This record gives sequence, structure tokens and C-alpha cells, in this order.
Amino acid sequence: MPPRFEMRGVTRRFGATVALDGVDLAVRGGEVCALVGQNGAGKSTLMAILAGALAPDAGEMRIDGLPFAPRDPLDARRAGVAMIHQELSLAPHLTVMENIVLGAEPVRRGAARPLAVVDRPRMRQTAEAALAQLGRRDIAVDRPAGDLAPAAQQLVEIARALATGCRVLVLDEPTSSLAHGDVRVLFERIAHLKSQGIAIVYISHFIEEVKAVSDRFVVLRDGRNAGDGTTAAATAEDIVGLMVGRRLDGLYPRSRRTPGEVLLQLDGVVPGAATLTLRRGEVVGIAGLVGAGRTRLLRAIFGLEPVTSGRLSVGTFTGAAEPHDRWRQAVGMLSEDRAGEGLAAAMSIADNMTLTRLAPFGPAFTVMPARQASAAAGWIDRLGIRCDGPRQAVAQLSGGNQQKVAVGRLLQHDVDLLILDEPTRGIDVVSKAQIYELLDRLVGGGTRAALLVSSYLPELLGVCDRIAVMARGRLGAARPVEAWTEHSLLMEASGAAS
Repeated sequence: MPPRFEMRGVTRRFGATVALDGVDLAVRGGEVCALVGQNGAGKSTLMAILAGALAPDAGEMRIDGLPFAPRDPLDARRAGVAMIHQELSLAPHLTVMENIVLGAEPVRRGAARPLAVVDRPRMRQTAEAALAQLGRRDIAVDRPAGDLAPAAQQLVEIARALATGCRVLVLDEPTSSLAHGDVRVLFERIAHLKSQGIAIVYISHFIEEVKAVSDRFVVLRDGRNAGDGTTAAATAEDIVGLMVGRRLDGLYPRSRRTPGEVLLQLDGVVPGAATLTLRRGEVVGIAGLVGAGRTRLLRAIFGLEPVTSGRLSVGTFTGAAEPHDRWRQAVGMLSEDRAGEGLAAAMSIADNMTLTRLAPFGPAFTVMPARQASAAAGWIDRLGIRCDGPRQAVAQLSGGNQQKVAVGRLLQHDVDLLILDEPTRGIDVVSKAQIYELLDRLVGGGTRAALLVSSYLPELLGVCDRIAVMARGRLGAARPVEAWTEHSLLMEASGAAS
């Protein structure tokens, strides 16, 4: 079959930076093509050009053999190209059907109506037909979109694409906020759309997902094509090797760790009904399904939510505390909500890394920007952050590089207890390996400890010394990592083990 869409020799520059250098990509109808690469490899820029958000400096695009040069995203959408971003863009106060037809509302006109009037019966019909195309007639079109679970909200976004005659669908990290069961449902919907002849581009940092859902893969590295192939014929190591340019060995480094004195003690702490001991020199992980209460427990430990009962101790400090007190107690937290509360996106990398501890950067109450930039530059180098320098705004970085900036803040603050909520979400496999290595080095020294929440079970099994499972708002006992498998973690998290 001829390609549903083609991109040939696509080039895009941002000032002196070449983001894309002659990239080619073609996907047939009824095919799922995985687009993979490290953060900053050019994936988002390439898809932004396809979706009409950016214009290429050179190259050409075609859809079904005809020239394609969208003026803006709405123009691309009318041509049948839709992109579902990692951060969903629904209007939560509007109903499901209003979201599905947003920007393309059906209207009624007539001599008695000089102004267009929204045709609500046809709006309902369009929304129900789009959801039926996804096999989800159970989603009520009159319900506010903000009331839906994340998985259902994502399907509403896909339905919006289908409502305008989608022929090309781009899914950017679609499983980043989904539970395991929801991921399975999403893959079923993707297979359903594939059977209807839609060309699908699937962007993910999870190689297991790429292997499970795609027919082909295309790898970008440093803004260029680095390789491609049939997914079934390639191993995960083959794909990662193309991403890195070399074979990546030892994803989960583990030095000898000797637990020391107690750094964190929870005795019946609510929320979480949590009893847990965390010692210096160890990493303790918390597994569980989305909504089990893991994030709420971490936020309570850090002082972002109240502790309603139980006893909480951090080192020699006992009792609840405000976040600024926790920073002074050498406790730092990495939020799962990077965009909402993890970073000040409009501020620079240097500002974000140093905001919680400005004293070293100037006499008295002043701050010397040169000292800030110097400190940030060291972490930029150690964490491999792709940027133009410490003074670049965080909003201009890719999602994975933004996450590295958030990690860099904890390291710059020199915390003893790292509270990490989904620390590698949206990060490529190479960046993950760098963070795992850094975490192992920090904890392996015997002075620090980490409490890690992750929905990625191989990560928990790879980096943790002990793992506890939270189910239905209660934290179970932490057991040695050797006592767990992915299957047993899922059984415990779903309540099937009891």
C-alpha cells in the first residue's frame, strides 16, 4: 500500500540550533509506527510540523499522495491529522459532546437566523458516532469532561479527532497517566482504529509498549534518522542501541548498600494507614494502581497535605511540618505534576535549580546570578540536560529535560531524604539510566535514602531494596525486592492476592 502520509527531507532550525536535519517519515493506513528517540531527538518538533503547529524550513509533506502544508493546527485537523498530546487539552467544564466538536461545532442557519446557532441535536449525534467508532458507547455525552477518569478523557480526545474525519493520528506518550488496565484498553482501541485504516504514530519511551503495539519503528537521534525496522524482528536492545548510538548495558546499576540509621519512620500515619521504616543507604519503593493513595501519602510526608493521625518522624524531627520546614530538614520532594507544581516554567534552569536554597549565591540577602549559573551548569553537565545554557527558560526544554531540572533541584539542595513521585515519567531510556546511576551513587554512599513511587514495575524491581504495595488507601508491609515479581506486585495492588 502507498503511504497514508509522507514527510521527506524535513528540516527545522531554532536560531543556531538544528532541531531536524532532513528527516524522513512515512506511515501507511492501517499501520502503527512507533517514533522513538532520546529527549531532544526531534520527535515533538517533527510531529508539531505534521500537526500544523510549526512550519518546516525545508522539506515536503503529502497525505494520500497530495501536497500537505497546513497553515495551523485547525487546518491540519480539517485535512485529517490529529495529535493527542501527553498533557490532555480538554475543557473540563464543558460536556463530552461539546469537547468532541469544539472548534468544529455544527450550526444551523436560515433567513430567520442571521447569526449561526449551534445545532445541538447534530452535536450529540456527531459525538455519539465518534465514541461508537471507538467502541465506547458507555461514555455519557452530557457529562462534564472533567468528571471522567484520565483514561476516558483520553478517549474523548481521540473521539474529537475522529469526529473531524481523522486519517492520521499521533499519540504522544499516551500511557503516562494511565493504570495498567487502562493501558490494555487503550491498546485495544488502537487496534480497532488500525483496522479502520487510520495511520497511527505512537511516541513512547517505554520500549515494551513499542514492542506490544507497533508494526514498525523509526528512531531519531540528534534530529536525524538513526534507523528503522519491523518491530517484531527487533529486540529492545536493538532499538535502544539505535537511540543511543551504542549498546546500553546495565540499565539498573546497584552498588553494595548497607542500611544505616533510621531516617524516616511512619507509625500508622493517615492518609495511607502507613507503617514504614526507611534507613539511610536504601531505596524503598511504593507500588500501586492509579488512585490507590500513593501520591497523597508522599505529599503528607512532605507537608503538602495534613497528617490526620499517626506518628511521623524525619531524623530527629517528629510530627507534621510545612514544606519549607522539610527543606530545612534536608528533605526534598519531586512531584509527579511537573507542569502544575514541579517547575516554574517561565523561569530559567538556574532559577529552578536554586530557588529552594539561595544562601550560597550571594552575601546577606542578595543573589549573584553568575554563581547561580555556575552551580546549575555543573548539574546540567552531570545530568546531561540538553539546553542552550543555565539561563534558558525551562518552558523551552523537552519534557524529559524539564524532569532532569526538577531532579537537579534536589541534588543542588543536597537533601538527605529524596521523596520521588514518578521520577522518570516522560524520560527516555538513556536519561532513565543516568538517573538510576545517580540515585544508586547517592544512596550507596550510606548518608541518603529515597522513597520512590512508580507505576513502572521494572523500575521498582530494578532500583529498590524493599517494596511496599498500596491498595485501597492502605500501605502494606515493605518486603525485600527479591520477594516480589511484576505479577505478584500487580496481584497485591489489585487486591487479588488477598
